[in-house]
Amino acid sequence: MKSQPKDLTSLGDIISGLLNDGTLPFNPDDVEIWQVWDEVVGEPYSGNTSPSQIRNRRLRVTVYDSVSLQDLKFQENQIRVRLNKKLGRPAIERIDFRLGSR
Repeated sequence: MKSQPKDLTSLGDIISGLLNDGTLPFNPDDVEIWQVWDEVVGEPYSGNTSPSQIRNRRLRVTVYDSVSLQDLKFQENQIRVRLNKKLGRPAIERIDFRLGSR
Protein backbone atom coordinates (compact mmCIF):
# COMPACT_ATOMS: atom_id res chain seq x y z
CA MET A 1 0.00 0.00 0.00
CA LYS A 2 1.37 3.43 -0.98
CA SER A 3 1.53 6.14 1.62
CA GLN A 4 -0.17 9.47 1.01
CA PRO A 5 2.04 12.57 0.64
CA LYS A 6 1.74 14.65 3.79
CA ASP A 7 2.83 18.07 2.53
CA LEU A 8 0.59 18.96 -0.39
CA THR A 9 0.32 22.55 -1.55
CA SER A 10 -3.07 23.80 -2.61
CA LEU A 11 -3.54 25.08 -6.15
CA GLY A 12 -4.63 28.44 -4.73
CA ASP A 13 -1.34 28.77 -2.85
CA ILE A 14 0.64 27.89 -5.99
CA ILE A 15 -1.19 30.48 -8.12
CA SER A 16 -0.90 33.11 -5.40
CA GLY A 17 2.82 32.44 -5.15
CA LEU A 18 3.29 32.81 -8.91
CA LEU A 19 1.42 36.11 -8.97
CA ASN A 20 3.25 37.58 -6.00
CA ASP A 21 6.86 36.42 -6.26
CA GLY A 22 7.81 38.55 -9.28
CA THR A 23 8.84 35.69 -11.57
CA LEU A 24 6.10 36.15 -14.14
CA PRO A 25 7.11 38.08 -17.31
CA PHE A 26 4.09 40.36 -16.84
CA ASN A 27 2.42 42.29 -14.07
CA PRO A 28 -1.09 40.96 -13.33
CA ASP A 29 -2.22 44.60 -13.13
CA ASP A 30 -1.41 44.92 -16.85
CA VAL A 31 -4.83 43.50 -17.67
CA GLU A 32 -6.01 47.10 -17.30
CA ILE A 33 -4.28 47.88 -20.63
CA TRP A 34 -7.06 46.05 -22.47
CA GLN A 35 -9.67 48.03 -20.54
CA VAL A 36 -8.27 51.49 -21.36
CA TRP A 37 -6.77 50.89 -24.81
CA ASP A 38 -9.66 52.26 -26.92
CA GLU A 39 -9.85 55.41 -24.82
CA VAL A 40 -6.10 56.00 -25.03
CA VAL A 41 -5.74 55.55 -28.81
CA GLY A 42 -9.08 57.16 -29.68
CA GLU A 43 -10.83 57.16 -33.04
CA PRO A 44 -10.19 55.86 -35.67
CA TYR A 45 -7.59 53.53 -34.15
CA SER A 46 -9.76 52.00 -31.45
CA GLY A 47 -11.67 50.01 -34.07
CA ASN A 48 -8.57 49.07 -36.04
CA THR A 49 -6.29 47.86 -33.25
CA SER A 50 -6.18 45.45 -30.36
CA PRO A 51 -3.50 44.81 -27.72
CA SER A 52 -2.51 41.19 -28.08
CA GLN A 53 0.33 40.55 -25.64
CA ILE A 54 2.50 42.15 -22.99
CA ARG A 55 5.79 40.72 -21.90
CA ASN A 56 8.63 42.41 -20.03
CA ARG A 57 6.94 45.84 -20.40
CA ARG A 58 6.78 45.44 -24.19
CA LEU A 59 3.26 45.67 -25.58
CA ARG A 60 2.36 43.98 -28.86
CA VAL A 61 -0.62 45.47 -30.68
CA THR A 62 -2.36 43.94 -33.69
CA VAL A 63 -3.37 46.48 -36.33
CA TYR A 64 -5.98 45.51 -38.91
CA ASP A 65 -5.04 47.80 -41.81
CA SER A 66 -1.73 48.93 -43.25
CA VAL A 67 -2.56 52.66 -43.28
CA SER A 68 -3.23 52.64 -39.54
CA LEU A 69 -0.10 50.56 -39.01
CA GLN A 70 2.09 53.25 -40.57
CA ASP A 71 0.36 56.05 -38.65
CA LEU A 72 0.66 54.24 -35.33
CA LYS A 73 4.35 53.51 -35.77
CA PHE A 74 4.94 57.27 -35.93
CA GLN A 75 2.76 57.82 -32.85
CA GLU A 76 4.24 55.04 -30.72
CA ASN A 77 5.95 57.36 -28.24
CA GLN A 78 2.87 59.54 -27.66
CA ILE A 79 0.62 56.50 -27.23
CA ARG A 80 3.06 54.92 -24.79
CA VAL A 81 3.20 58.12 -22.71
CA ARG A 82 -0.63 58.46 -22.66
CA LEU A 83 -1.07 54.78 -21.79
CA ASN A 84 1.41 54.93 -18.90
CA LYS A 85 -0.23 58.12 -17.63
CA LYS A 86 -3.68 56.51 -17.77
CA LEU A 87 -2.36 53.45 -15.92
CA GLY A 88 -0.63 55.66 -13.35
CA ARG A 89 2.68 53.82 -13.65
CA PRO A 90 5.44 53.11 -16.19
CA ALA A 91 3.92 49.84 -17.38
CA ILE A 92 5.04 50.06 -21.02
CA GLU A 93 8.55 50.68 -22.33
CA ARG A 94 7.83 49.91 -25.96
CA ILE A 95 4.89 49.22 -28.27
CA ASP A 96 5.29 46.93 -31.27
CA PHE A 97 2.56 47.35 -33.87
CA ARG A 98 2.01 44.39 -36.20
CA LEU A 99 -0.35 43.89 -39.10
CA GLY A 100 -2.83 41.11 -38.48
CA SER A 101 -6.36 39.93 -39.10
CA ARG A 102 -9.40 39.98 -36.84
